[in-house]
This record gives sequence, C-alpha cells and structure tokens, in this order.
Amino acid sequence: MDATTLIDSFRVDGKVAVVTGAGSGIGRASALALAGAGATVVCADIAVAAAEETAALIGSAGGNGRAAALDVSDRLAVDGLAGQVATDHGGIHVWANIAGIMVEGPFLDAPEEDLDRILAVNLKGVFFGCQAAGRVMVGQAEGGSIINASSAAADVPSPNIVSYAICKAGVVQMTKSLAYEIGRKGVRVNAVAPGFVLTGMTGRYFVRPDGTVDEDMQEAVLGPMRKATPLRAIGEPEDIAAAVLYLASDAARFVTGQVMRPNGGVAMV
Repeated sequence: MDATTLIDSFRVDGKVAVVTGAGSGIGRASALALAGAGATVVCADIAVAAAEETAALIGSAGGNGRAAALDVSDRLAVDGLAGQVATDHGGIHVWANIAGIMVEGPFLDAPEEDLDRILAVNLKGVFFGCQAAGRVMVGQAEGGSIINASSAAADVPSPNIVSYAICKAGVVQMTKSLAYEIGRKGVRVNAVAPGFVLTGMTGRYFVRPDGTVDEDMQEAVLGPMRKATPLRAIGEPEDIAAAVLYLASDAARFVTGQVMRPNGGVAMV
C-alpha cells in the first residue's frame, strides 16, 4: 500500500452511515465528519429539528445527509430505522451509537427512576443500536463498522455520576463481546471514550437558560479540567469525530473490540 492509497483509506465514499444523537455535540460532529469523507449519513436524534439542522449543514457543504426522528430507548423504533435505511440504501456500513444523557447526584441518594432513565438511553439504547445494525451488517458481503460512545468515566471514578459511569463501563464490555461474536462476519465493533469535551452536556455548568455563557463560571469549570489533563486542553467534538471517522473507515480494517481514548491523557489504560 503506497502513501496515497493509505490516505484514501480514511475516506468512506459510498458508505451508508447512521449516527444517533446527531443533533448536537459529538453526534453532530461525527455526522459532519463522515459526510465530509464521502458517506451518506442518516442523522438520527430524538430532537428531530436538531437532526434536520445537522442534515442541512451536511447538504450546504455538498454532502448527502437526511434526518430521522429516533428515541434510542425504543427498541422497535431502532429496529425500524435500521430496516428502513437498509431498504432505502441497500445496506448499512457504519452505525455510530452516540446518543446519550447525563444524570447527576450523590450515589447514596440516587433515585431509581434516574437510574432507569439513564440505563434506557446510555446502555440499552446502545444495545438496541448494536443489535439492529449488527443484524444488517452480518448479512452483507462487505460487513460493517459499529462505533459506540463510552467515556473516560468508565476508567476514572468521579463523584456524582455513578449511573453514567455504570452505563459507559457496560458499553465497553458490550463492545468487546459483540466484536468477538460477529468479527468472523466481517463486522468490526469499537468504542470511543472521550474525556471532558465542550458539548451541550458539559456546557450545562456555565450556559444560562437563555443560551448565554457565564464566563466566570466557565473558567471555574474549565480551568481545573485543563490542569487535570497532561495536554492542558479541553476537547472539542471534532476531536472525537476524528476517532469515529477512523474507526468507520478502512484505515481501521484490522481494529475491533478496542476502546479509543481521545481524552487529553486524563485516563491512560
């Protein structure tokens, strides 16, 4: 393989990709990256207006994207989307389970309903997506790539997010188990485990209800985060999208059952 061929292997021309949580943050950045590298991208999100904005951004950049309403905690809806995409496009080559929510609070006081809610989206939602995509991909001659969103919270304990950490640790083991089961069918399954990244989820600490930023609070939150990472940096959604693109592409054709950790060095495993 020469240098030009190697560079080309990072492209995903002709592939069909589904990205959940594509309406914002890492999901949106991943959808844009995949489309920019040549994929047709289905931008799925429970917030369908946000998914439509992402699809519009793809279109304005000359790419091919469309929006789909999806509640990842609804198994029938996930199966239905996978079936529809496979019918419309002749298959699914990439499925990125990025959708997620955050629930915070002290472990000893955590209500069961909060645990149920986060498990439904962050763990079962990934499970359903893996199943739906996997069923399509194992029947394809070209196989496929499933990419799951974990987190540095699966590696490094932090206070008040135990339910979130449980989900993300579960995603890691789910990823490895599925990669082992369906690798012989040419389907790769990997995860990305970001560190602290500037998204709507993390911005809740310093973004006011009207959308403006409390700059003093922002620095109070981000300053210690920067100091805690060897790179002294806060991640951007595009940093994670680059890892998603790599795992989706043929450049990662020999990679499965792995957890990529674009986290600034906060967790070194």
